[in-house]
Amino acid sequence: MQLSELLANVPHRLVNGDAEITGIAYDSRAEIAVGDLFCCIVGTALDGHMYAEDAYRRGAAALLVERELPIAIPQAIVGNARIAMATVAAGFYGNPSRELKTVGVTGTNGKTSVTYMVKAIAERAGKKVGVIGTIKNTIGDEVLFTSSRTTPESVPLQATLRKMADAAVDIVVMEVSSSALDQYRTYGVEFDVAAFTNLTQDHLDYHKTFEHYRDSKKRLFYQCRHAVMNVDDANAEYMMADIPCAVTTTAICNEAGIMASDIELNSSGVQFTMHTAAGDTAISIPIPGLFTVKNAVVAAGIALELGFTPGIVREALANVGSIEGRLEPLPTGGRGFNVYLDFAHTPDALQNVLTTVSQFAEGRVIALFGCGGDKDKAKRAMMGEIAGRFSDFVVLTSDNPRTENPRDIIAMVEEGVRRTAVPYVVIESRREAIRYALQHGRSGDCIILAGKGHEDYQEINGVKHHFDEKEVVAELLLEI
Repeated sequence: MQLSELLANVPHRLVNGDAEITGIAYDSRAEIAVGDLFCCIVGTALDGHMYAEDAYRRGAAALLVERELPIAIPQAIVGNARIAMATVAAGFYGNPSRELKTVGVTGTNGKTSVTYMVKAIAERAGKKVGVIGTIKNTIGDEVLFTSSRTTPESVPLQATLRKMADAAVDIVVMEVSSSALDQYRTYGVEFDVAAFTNLTQDHLDYHKTFEHYRDSKKRLFYQCRHAVMNVDDANAEYMMADIPCAVTTTAICNEAGIMASDIELNSSGVQFTMHTAAGDTAISIPIPGLFTVKNAVVAAGIALELGFTPGIVREALANVGSIEGRLEPLPTGGRGFNVYLDFAHTPDALQNVLTTVSQFAEGRVIALFGCGGDKDKAKRAMMGEIAGRFSDFVVLTSDNPRTENPRDIIAMVEEGVRRTAVPYVVIESRREAIRYALQHGRSGDCIILAGKGHEDYQEINGVKHHFDEKEVVAELLLEI
């Protein structure tokens, strides 16, 4: 396509002529093909304009820039390169979201669980489903790719949606992160339904203030046809104010369009009555925890808006499997204690998983966790205090320290643990910390490995090392 054609809906100024564009690139570290439009993105640490000359030498046919550069190559000068790149990417790939039923889920916690519940419901109804999210990106059971980002950059996102549309996918369910919304990665995606799960402290390393974090989340509801809102969350009223779409509300504590009552919790799952305009439905889900109920009514709200019946919702949720890295039980070879893998890496998520397990633990609740480096430091002591309040024993260890000294991170978490009376140990090596927890597990104990969940790596000094806790637990149990 001609550059000028791709820019038809983008305010711009074109210099040095037009160009035939055969691809879009935005990362100079990746391969740049001859004929690519290289998008100069101004990031939090780097400015893509610095790499324009290199992209030109490697075959780029044109540049998308926010300021004219002294390079003899066609350049499209725009006000916001991220918005322009997303718009161009959508057009380049034929606006694939218009060919799909597209669902976006945002919130601090619960995004992955809600997307997998919606996937289960849609597949129960015979639909072909694509998922874009934290764990992996899939069409049905086919894994397209895994990503370190919850929501891909706009170019690979539009390419993935095009692949899904070409594969005759019916419904795409996507996790939409606050940073993705702030960086316009989903700009140009037309969402049929968007959902809000909850909002608690996280990502303040990026957003700086809770208000900016909240406002970034809200952007999703200006690009959808219908919203589903968890009105048990204190921020729901703000999220719903002045948005231009219809809204379905969900709750387990407040009045809402979709509600849960008669909730029963046990170690094997949850049971409750779901109330909708279509009547009452008995729901049983083989995933424990009150948060499962909260996630389920949001998923039901999405499903009903997509046209599925409460009966399909009931059948699908009764058979939904455990979600990878979300209170996922690991085999222990009949040793008498239980081990659970969970992605909880925020104060709210850690409290949720610990209180859930305490409801059915016959012995102690042992929390093994750390906090990630180069991320929100304010939540570290908070998480330490929560671990101390809601568990019987704490093993403080490393998570993904990234470029920080893991001992410094642990010390900040330890400040919170010390505010409680819980006994604890500090073992920096995560593998050795897991070994300690397994060696000291007693009959009936529940050991929670929190923070990493589905991740199969540990990032230390900026390098990712293979570290799959499922493998680690299996290996250590054999050694022990």
